[in-house]
Amino acid sequence: MESATTRSTRGRRERLRAETTAEIKDVALALMASGGPDAITLRAIAREMGMTANAIYGYFATRDDLVTALIDDVYTALADAVDAAWAATPADPPATRIRAWARAFRDWALGNPEGFRLIYGDPVPGYRAPEGGAAPDAAHRVCTGLAGLADAAWPHAGPRHADHGPESPGFDWSDFDPGLLAKVRPAYPDLPPAGVALALRIWGSLHGTVSLEVYGHLSRQTVSPGKLFDQELGALVSSLGLNG
Repeated sequence: MESATTRSTRGRRERLRAETTAEIKDVALALMASGGPDAITLRAIAREMGMTANAIYGYFATRDDLVTALIDDVYTALADAVDAAWAATPADPPATRIRAWARAFRDWALGNPEGFRLIYGDPVPGYRAPEGGAAPDAAHRVCTGLAGLADAAWPHAGPRHADHGPESPGFDWSDFDPGLLAKVRPAYPDLPPAGVALALRIWGSLHGTVSLEVYGHLSRQTVSPGKLFDQELGALVSSLGLNG
């Protein structure tokens, strides 16, 4: 039977390992903020932390393992933020939830610019994601939330955005990632393929404005980027045939 002393020692070691792992990730994001994505190297992190290179390899065997863990953490944090905003907002009227989700997305991005850049901006040079991609579950959670926006709006937006006419793209299920559909279709069984496409278009609209702000482009042009975002959000809501 394991003694109390042994359990205490093991618990202390696990706690120290978790704290060091978290610090490695924080330093990696700080290096990215100051030097760009190619500044993330295990040797640079070890130097910043006063560790030897060999010691840091005990936490992450390769730089790509670290980047994968960072991407997973960042996507999960974003998914948690927008899911919480969605859950805390009444479903009716639908525009209220769309606005809440969108503002949570912007707030998270502005509060975590390095994380936003990691998952939506500059690629880390030479990074090779594991088979199936980095953080597919968390990334799909974000897209499933967007599908929820489209599903809420579909009774109003459907006639405007459904496939019709000779120039219609004619979306079908084969146009989308199977991993995404495995989450979206059970959650929103009445949402057609064109609705999934609408969800991604909503994402594109929100991402474009937020990206300009995160990268500092809007700050050179206006002191009120929040007003621009709210106006863009209002135009999006109107385009979906919603009020509020």
